[in-house]
Amino acid sequence: MLSRQWQAARQLPGRVPLRIKLITAVLALVAIALAAISIGGILVLRGYLLSQADAGLASTQYQATRVVQGCLENPGACPQPGEDPTSVDWLTSNGQLQHMVLPVQTRFGSTQVAARLIPGPTIPSGTSWLTGQSGQTLTVPAQSGGRRWRIIAFPTAFNNVVSGQLVSGTILVGTDVSSVYGTLNELASIDLVVSGIVLVALAVVGVTIVRTSLRPLTDIEVTAGAIAAGDLSQRVPDRDPRTEVGRLGRSLNAMLAQIEAAFHARASSEAAARRSEERMRQFVADASHELRTPLTAIRGYAEYYRQRGGAANGAGPPPGGEPDAGQPGDGKTSSPRPVPELPAADHGQLSKPDMDRIMQRVEQESARMGVLVEDMLLLARLDQQRALERRPVDLLTLAADAVQDARMIAPDREIALTIGTGAAFIVLGDEPRLRQVIGNLMANALTHTPAGTPISVRISTAGPDGAIPVASAMLEVADRGAGLTTEQAEHAFERFYRADQARARTTGGAGLGLAIVAALVSAHGGTVGLDTEPGQGATFRITLPLAAEAR
Repeated sequence: MLSRQWQAARQLPGRVPLRIKLITAVLALVAIALAAISIGGILVLRGYLLSQADAGLASTQYQATRVVQGCLENPGACPQPGEDPTSVDWLTSNGQLQHMVLPVQTRFGSTQVAARLIPGPTIPSGTSWLTGQSGQTLTVPAQSGGRRWRIIAFPTAFNNVVSGQLVSGTILVGTDVSSVYGTLNELASIDLVVSGIVLVALAVVGVTIVRTSLRPLTDIEVTAGAIAAGDLSQRVPDRDPRTEVGRLGRSLNAMLAQIEAAFHARASSEAAARRSEERMRQFVADASHELRTPLTAIRGYAEYYRQRGGAANGAGPPPGGEPDAGQPGDGKTSSPRPVPELPAADHGQLSKPDMDRIMQRVEQESARMGVLVEDMLLLARLDQQRALERRPVDLLTLAADAVQDARMIAPDREIALTIGTGAAFIVLGDEPRLRQVIGNLMANALTHTPAGTPISVRISTAGPDGAIPVASAMLEVADRGAGLTTEQAEHAFERFYRADQARARTTGGAGLGLAIVAALVSAHGGTVGLDTEPGQGATFRITLPLAAEAR
């Protein structure tokens, strides 16, 4: 039981709020200081006042001796007890106490008021007490009424001339010090009242000051609670940096900013890792799908050739079985496996025209597969950040060549080239790769728009701004086709992405053209962009930094 109470007492400071601890500590220290000041002042004043009384008592010792001597010589002339508030008590050797009046000088003057009688001091009977207090001043209570006396006892001896005997005894001289102790009591009462008022006022002021001073800590507590709830954007209110709380707030805000940045970086990294994993899966699935189509065609013609006697009889299909049109669960909608355009089935030997057609198709599919592999290899090299050749290239010449090639391929289309004013359109880069960029943009416009849709190519220069840090050459390829939705525009430059998810062979390519454009432009230090709306066509834009001589 006692152990639990002790443990609870030890844990109590940890459960008390800081503001209560501070206020209690301040009040306790002030109370101790006030008590020490009051007690010290009272003791000093008491010592001073009593020293005045003691000085008066010491000065009356000779006079008291003569009074006692006179009483011994003439007992009838001695004053009777109670005639004056200032007394001399004579204790003879036989223990008989005689009371005699003697005026004593005090700090208020000589005590001469005989009409106002007051109770005398309480003096224990017996010689032992007098012997122990001989020569010392002390305070004793009055016989009644609550008053106090200051007395001193000193032994003496006399020759009684009447009887001729030697008489010894102790003389007690006292003075009323009730006024001294009344003054001390009044001072103690005043100190007590003033101390109480000071403590109450200090408690009110202290509570206000402590609450105001701890308000920044309360703000920090609220901010920490909001951050713990998940709101990492919360910050501690700014305070004066010259104060401890201000410096603490700045340090906390800096720490919170780093934590938020690290948290967002981690979240972004995790999201990027998930997206990268998804893209890798998508890439593998798309690459497998794109490569499977030409491989299926080549395999079909090879089987047809074998079935028509072009290979050894009895040879079965190669290991692995028949190729399928797609992997289950890959998340894609694949078109059925394309069937090669073969001659009419018969059981005779292949004719030369049939053989030529088979080889031509095999060559076409092989070439298509080779282009796909080359594009994938190019993207892999760009991912490895391999250095490109850097030479001055006239972007206008490349644009003009691409427009001329497109006009030859699609003579029924209106393909215009618009040239803006400004500096020469010379950039530093790899000319074959830049030709590939413009060629892919033109091929994309030709492939994904209906026949006869106008296409325009615009080339101009752009000055530095927030989006373009240096002077750049800007090339835009715009069409008036069906345009893209917002979701399609977001994925337009991703690898193997096609708006037509069915991937029919009659429309579109492998979905690497725009991805190669974005990778090559980024490798040249440029940017790509797309402005499109459904039904409003699409405008693909690339910007490349101008060469120094062009600026």
